[in-house]
Amino acid sequence: MKIGIISDSHDHIENIKKSLQVFKSRNVDFILHLGDYVNPASVKAFQGIKLIGIFGNNDGDKFRLINTFNEIGGEIKGDFHEFEKDSLKFACYHGTEPQLRDALIECGRYDIVIYGHTHECENKKVGNTLVLNPGTAHGFWEKATVLIIDTKTKETEFIDLE
Repeated sequence: MKIGIISDSHDHIENIKKSLQVFKSRNVDFILHLGDYVNPASVKAFQGIKLIGIFGNNDGDKFRLINTFNEIGGEIKGDFHEFEKDSLKFACYHGTEPQLRDALIECGRYDIVIYGHTHECENKKVGNTLVLNPGTAHGFWEKATVLIIDTKTKETEFIDLE
């Protein structure tokens, strides 16, 4: 299974559309958004593809974001989401509190911990846990990136949206 991972899109609709083109061309099974959509219009841009998301620290109007997720048939999981695919246990957290993020990484309960917030790409192992951060889809005048992971092989690919 391929999962497209995006974070910190911060209303950059053009880069959201670029990420969708990338994810569709690489046949991802669903997209996981790690928060900081900011405006419900950013969620609306994902219409037509399976979207699962969590909240980030810049997602103030959660009521409208929840409604937009419902409108497009997406799933918003709150501030934290754990799931299992291909015998891999995932933890997803925006990353706002470094102590919580680090506790998830170091607890040894998860095969893969995915977070955003820092706007910096990361792909490292801590013990037996793979730690991933897709960077920022917005870019903020630097590099805009997303990530794809293949759950069968654990292979990851960072994609530059520029």
